[in-house]
Amino acid sequence: MSRNKIHVKTDDQVYVLTGKDAGKTGKIIAAFPATGRVIVEGVNIATRHVKPRSQHQQGGIIRQEMPIDASNVMLVCQKCKRPSKTGRKFLENGDKVRYCKACGETVSVIRKGKKG
Repeated sequence: MSRNKIHVKTDDQVYVLTGKDAGKTGKIIAAFPATGRVIVEGVNIATRHVKPRSQHQQGGIIRQEMPIDASNVMLVCQKCKRPSKTGRKFLENGDKVRYCKACGETVSVIRKGKKG
């Protein structure tokens, strides 16, 4: 199932709703809108055993964040400091912005309005 839009983006602070890491917060490292998944710092850690492939490469156990579905995270508002739903709206100057539905504060500008 492919989605084109997700409600969060890279560098957003998010709260994990479900799964083994439910209740944790972290920053989004990468977002993949085509698959609707995100990688959150310190969440969904997988352990990989890596064999050295050359004489100078180090082998060992690597702990790595794996993607989780974007629907399982909720944006943490910077003003009210709690997880909240986000919405999109147009301002008077034509800017399209994301906003916190709990406090009404603007989270980020999606697209600048046309100057005219």
